[in-house]
Amino acid sequence: MPETLSSPAPAAAQASVVRQFYALTKPRVVQLIVFCAVIGMLLAVPGLPDWRVVLPATAGIWLVAAAAAAFNCLVEQRIDAKMARTAWRPTAKGELTNTQTLVFSAVLCAIGSALLYWLVNPLTMWLTFATFVGYAVIYTVVLKPMTPQNIVIGGASGAMPPVLGWAAMRGEVGPEALMLCLIIFLWTPPHFWALALYRVEDYRRAGLPMLPVTHGNEFTRLQVLLYTFVLFAATLLPFIFGMSGVIYLVSAVLLGAGFIGYAWRLWRHYSDALARSTFRFSILHLSLLFAALLLDHYLVPLL
Repeated sequence: MPETLSSPAPAAAQASVVRQFYALTKPRVVQLIVFCAVIGMLLAVPGLPDWRVVLPATAGIWLVAAAAAAFNCLVEQRIDAKMARTAWRPTAKGELTNTQTLVFSAVLCAIGSALLYWLVNPLTMWLTFATFVGYAVIYTVVLKPMTPQNIVIGGASGAMPPVLGWAAMRGEVGPEALMLCLIIFLWTPPHFWALALYRVEDYRRAGLPMLPVTHGNEFTRLQVLLYTFVLFAATLLPFIFGMSGVIYLVSAVLLGAGFIGYAWRLWRHYSDALARSTFRFSILHLSLLFAALLLDHYLVPLL
């Protein structure tokens, strides 16, 4: 009888450990990565793609992205502990050991890479692994603590998901995939700097040279605004080069105008609440932009 009464405790503890490992994968970030990769897969071919490729490609990219997120938590555990936004992470709280986190990351990366190599194609595997190295090592270990341009340079790895999806379906990297990559590359700085503006004290305490820390609030707000203009121009490229039609064009113009509007107000009349709203809109902007691209891809041929 005592054993029966005590059994829920180990079960609850086990569930807690599972949640801790799941938290290491940064689910919200990885979901956006996988979403962009799947968009790349769907856009790479006319009609519906081969789901025998889509499923292992999606799983493989998710696993490697999750592995990179876990490795990032391992490397930045001391920094995370100093920041309110990240102090809850299991590595920052000491709930998971370095060995547990490293093994977890390695296993995810190995399984994901194997899926991509054997069930998709070697090119996708190597590109995905290069993205892992770019984010987990080059950005996290080298760039982030060294330069306020960390998010600009390191954004190249974060912009790769559509390229990975495209390569998974075609076995090559086409100019269309590079256009999608460019859009995410230019989207990343205004997206992340909006967050950094209202989290500036976190970054200052952590000793990270983010742009609002090194160059101030006003300069960062101006950079956010300028990047939204450049981003707007880049979002028109799929239409200009015939990759998409009017549905996407209208969506890109409206979403781009919305992002510029947020950035303009942020530049002229700053508040933490507005910076937070700008950050949230940036996520909506990218999601709806790619959704419009997908809608245009499938709907226009039916009209």
